[in-house]
Amino acid sequence: MTTISVVIPVFNGEKTIKETINSVLKQTFSQFELIVINANSTDATLEIISRIKDDRIKIFSYPKANVAVNRNRGFYHSVGEFISFLDADDLWTPDKLEAQYKALVENPNAAVAYSWTNCIDETGKFLRPCRTVAVTGNVYSHLLLDDFIGNGSNVMIRRQDFITIGGFDELLTNAQDSDLWLRLAANYQFVVVAKSQILYRISANSMSADVCKMEKACLQVIERTFNQTPISLQYLKPYSLANTYKGLLYRTLEGQPERKKGWIAAKFLTQTIRTDPSILFKKITLKIFLKLVIITILPSNCANFLLTKIPRLSNTSTLLGYIKIDPFLIKN
Repeated sequence: MTTISVVIPVFNGEKTIKETINSVLKQTFSQFELIVINANSTDATLEIISRIKDDRIKIFSYPKANVAVNRNRGFYHSVGEFISFLDADDLWTPDKLEAQYKALVENPNAAVAYSWTNCIDETGKFLRPCRTVAVTGNVYSHLLLDDFIGNGSNVMIRRQDFITIGGFDELLTNAQDSDLWLRLAANYQFVVVAKSQILYRISANSMSADVCKMEKACLQVIERTFNQTPISLQYLKPYSLANTYKGLLYRTLEGQPERKKGWIAAKFLTQTIRTDPSILFKKITLKIFLKLVIITILPSNCANFLLTKIPRLSNTSTLLGYIKIDPFLIKN
């Protein structure tokens, strides 16, 4: 019997796809099907998947398309009462499906279960934990402020509710996840599994690394969402914009220093200060400014050497602490 359908879209994922699939096959909950949507991969991806012998794996090949299209394609082939999506470079802990399924069974009014996330690098090494927000029930106002769910490999959704809200928006090439969570939260309750169960891989080639496209999509989602949001929650829009730019700024400053990234980060810093002037007087802003000077003036190898020697200057994660996530504290 198939209770849960897991969908993995993949394009040229030969480096990680085996490990990703194995993290599903090792789940303590075994009543699932694993649907792999191969989006016209030109490397050894399809060959690697074909060598994994498990009757629960179903492979479908399609022309290359964005991840929203491929996730919807996977859902079309699914039969499970619950649906989970997993990116081809991310991983799950062995109890992810079991814990989220149990949470939804025990909370029949909830349409979505989510867990917490840890970030890993390209080699699978732990980098940092993501925010550990633990709100349940009506989470819409919290999601208006910030996508605390964080990635498309996280949630489990009831099948009928996914159908009702229309699945992923295939016109969005970025921020499809945030858009889906918001549309779900506007109509349904959420429940949290308060433990880290998703390992989100940070790599230079990941979709989220293209921060300029991410900015455009995030602003589009914010504008569209607040156009449909009740008047009583409109006061959250400026904070949503400020949080978005803080997140984009942090993403841009992550990883290897590059002059091009420095100029993009300078633009995001300007927007961060414009949308939240109070950040100008925080110590983290001076640190970011000094880091930007180093990145934009020095060659990449020199900037990397200097920042490695001064890790306190390199680490700008404190910025994430200024992301406002509690709508009730803001209003009061």
